Amino acid sequence: MTLEDKRVVLLGGTAGIGLATAQAAADAGAQVVVVSSNPDNVAKALTLLPASAQGEIADLTTESEIEKLFTKVSAFDHLVYTAGESLSLFPLQDTEVAAAQRFFQIRYWGAYTSVKYAVPHINTGGSIVLSSGGAVQRPMPGWTVAASILGAIEALCRALAVELAPIRVNAVRPGLVRTDLWREFPAEVREELFRTHGGTLPVGRVGEAADLARSYLHLMEQDYATGSILTVDGGGVLV
Repeated sequence: MTLEDKRVVLLGGTAGIGLATAQAAADAGAQVVVVSSNPDNVAKALTLLPASAQGEIADLTTESEIEKLFTKVSAFDHLVYTAGESLSLFPLQDTEVAAAQRFFQIRYWGAYTSVKYAVPHINTGGSIVLSSGGAVQRPMPGWTVAASILGAIEALCRALAVELAPIRVNAVRPGLVRTDLWREFPAEVREELFRTHGGTLPVGRVGEAADLARSYLHLMEQDYATGSILTVDGGGVLV
């Protein structure tokens, strides 16, 4: 399998892991379409991608916008979903249920709805790659909402792999990665987290967006993988 001359749609493809994956896919010969709800992010991403790249604006919490997006994009080969808000962690007793439900809106329901409307446009031999996270295996206090969302995504991945066959559906399960999803934390807190956590890992560092991009590309190109959850966490699950 190769991404040469393939068309890849990346929801959340204007920052972090999504942008790194878009860049890697473009380097591999794909024509990429990056999608965000923020026009400035789309414009900035396009300056970092080849001239053949396309940018689209869509609110992934709104079903009608998602439907319109895929009608406009039309036929393509691979869907990558990395969209998500910045991380907020809450102890159970301090969690507002309505706020917890909103966190599901883009990370879970956005993915679910996007797949629904993308499927009729995916070419033969195409695939879908969703995004999970290490907290599904190793949650810490304050991660009840985040771990629940990630668990739901992994269950969705496996169910879709059965229902949508022969379209392949897989997910990447990153560990701690240095991206702007941590922007709500003060800079010194972020750096201390990256330093201390990275020091505990067998690889000796936290992940970078480019590390994970290679995993998304692998699952697009690996035509014998479906229903798989690929853990890329620097060995975090082991320690």
